[in-house]
Amino acid sequence: MENNCRIIVYAKAPIPGQVKTRLSPALDAEAAALLHAALVERALTIAQDSGLVHGELCCAPDTGHSFFQACAEDFEVTLTGQGEGDLGARMLGTLKRSLQSHEAAIIIGADCPALTGSHVAVAARALADHDVVLTPAEDGGYVLIGVRRADARLFDAIDWGSVDVLAQQRRNLSGLGWSWHEMPTLWDVDRPEDLPRLKALRPALEFFWPT
Repeated sequence: MENNCRIIVYAKAPIPGQVKTRLSPALDAEAAALLHAALVERALTIAQDSGLVHGELCCAPDTGHSFFQACAEDFEVTLTGQGEGDLGARMLGTLKRSLQSHEAAIIIGADCPALTGSHVAVAARALADHDVVLTPAEDGGYVLIGVRRADARLFDAIDWGSVDVLAQQRRNLSGLGWSWHEMPTLWDVDRPEDLPRLKALRPALEFFWPT
């Protein structure tokens, strides 16, 4: 499955005031945008480290931002747009498109520096025996979803950004009768209280840390 699995990084453009706003007041808008950009680059490095060769950066609001253009060159990834609708509608469209040319597809966000290339590679292997793979997040969401099939009901009635996301995703998978595998729970960077843990990872990670 790994040899024909598309790895997709979902990311917003690093525009001050539009990304990582929940990190205020610990970080101002400029610092939050810089940190977001560093985390996107980290996610692209994770995708490369996974060994999955079919890489894509799925961009919002579109692919035109200079940061995305630089990422395409530096990481040799394809740029695509996320499209319209809520997160579920956008991910469903991305997954359906990817499955037209690949046996499986994995989407990761840019908020989880604890995720590694090994995590992604293991997730890809899990799709040989399951319809879906998830990496839960400590806040009740998830930081990775991989699929080998897609259905319009997959993301029905999910309260994105809430503590119920993972539970609602499980509900939908049960309703579809699909099998799924859950990876170990990880943490992501959303709130000021997440920053000390991020800073503690700094010696092992080569990305920007705002001072």
